[in-house]
Amino acid sequence: MTDVMRPGKIIAVHLNYRSRAAQRGRTPAAPSYFFKPASSVAATGGELERPAGTELLAFEGEIALIIGRRTRRVSPEDGWAAVSGVTASNDFGLYDLRSADRGSNVRSKGGDGFTPLGPSVIPAAAVDPGALRVRTWLNGRLVQEGSTDDLLFPFGQLVADLSQLLTLEPGDVILTGTPAGSSVTSPGDVVEVEVDAPTAPGAPSSGRLTTRIVAGDTPFGAYGAQPSVDDVQRAEAWGTPAEPQARPWSLSDDLRAQLASVATATLSSQLRKRGLNNVSIDGLTTTHPDARIVGTAKTLRYLPNREDLFESHGGGFNAQKRAFDEVAPGEVIVIEARGERGSGTVGDILALRAQVNGAAGIVTDGGVRDLAVVSALDIPTYHAGAHPAVLGRKHVPWEVDVAVACGGATVLPGDVIVGDADGLLVIPPSLVAEVAADAIEQEREEEFVAEQVAGGERVDGLFPMNAEWRERYRAWRQQQ
Repeated sequence: MTDVMRPGKIIAVHLNYRSRAAQRGRTPAAPSYFFKPASSVAATGGELERPAGTELLAFEGEIALIIGRRTRRVSPEDGWAAVSGVTASNDFGLYDLRSADRGSNVRSKGGDGFTPLGPSVIPAAAVDPGALRVRTWLNGRLVQEGSTDDLLFPFGQLVADLSQLLTLEPGDVILTGTPAGSSVTSPGDVVEVEVDAPTAPGAPSSGRLTTRIVAGDTPFGAYGAQPSVDDVQRAEAWGTPAEPQARPWSLSDDLRAQLASVATATLSSQLRKRGLNNVSIDGLTTTHPDARIVGTAKTLRYLPNREDLFESHGGGFNAQKRAFDEVAPGEVIVIEARGERGSGTVGDILALRAQVNGAAGIVTDGGVRDLAVVSALDIPTYHAGAHPAVLGRKHVPWEVDVAVACGGATVLPGDVIVGDADGLLVIPPSLVAEVAADAIEQEREEEFVAEQVAGGERVDGLFPMNAEWRERYRAWRQQQ
């Protein structure tokens, strides 16, 4: 392997991994490109400044092709032969300047240090271009992994396409696109990228290209376009899928109606008969005591606040905002807040967003801000109390669609949540149909028993029913 040299020109591909195209919600028919300046190269990684006044500095781990010979008008079959080596790259981009660039990426992608390369080059002759892998770690956690069998446009095609109009010179670099998993960095983060060929002899590797993000302190001057972001840019920078994630399963309208027709007390009895005693979400108050909620769980987990973690996970399009933006009609947002009431976990705007999306309810074992406004909304919200403080006082919004603990109960994504004035229950999807059917039958029996008691009958032998009363019940049912 050899060291990375500064390229003459850098050409980057917009979308080239199927996983990334699926995340973006669009699949190009042909590759498209943009230029990055040679001055953006940081040959050994090092430190990269997130400019003052910005929030969306995103990483993109990529495989970089290094051109080894002067190349013009080659075929896709011959394109790989023009490559002398491959290495790791990180195509950093500042989403705060995308609107100013209007697609050119001059400033959003061209800043000093925005193209780390290296640390070593894998000779092209030593590897199969269809068997390379790129991986990215954020603070030691693997966040991107893609292999070249997932490419939309193979490397030879990229070289051939570009060489139709451009002469590729030795040392030029082609950044070949990033797989799904790209996201936003914050000061203090460490991003590492590695390219390797795990099935090749000796499993050659570029080594890890390490970049540490630091905070800039020089604001942008008033003589140019200023950083600007909106929810669209936040969603793209943070890597939110264009379409909602596939739901674990679907609760049919018929099952939903059956569950809504019976009390949680009855459902609790049926769950207890099946050995499930720890399925109630306890200690919460509802904003709509007369309303009932039935839906599948969309989960959101908060961690105890730690300043460095809130810096990296609390801003921008964070997990909290993603949960409320992605909730589907009929789902219940269930929030793990550890029973911590010392700050709000949801407020009026996010509750309104859930209502507009058609969510069936919100459940949090933490506090609620703007409680009067939240209570005035149509969507029922179960909570542990009111609190005026913002999220960052006690919580870090950490992740969505994971197992959570809420009000003493474990809730998995897709579990069925049923709530009324008596409280909230969690029903495993595999038991929903039989629990609903048996609960309906139980309430019919209890209607019969109540009718007999009102008529003066003793409860002994009637509640629960012995064989004699069971026969009378069957006769009563036939008359209904």
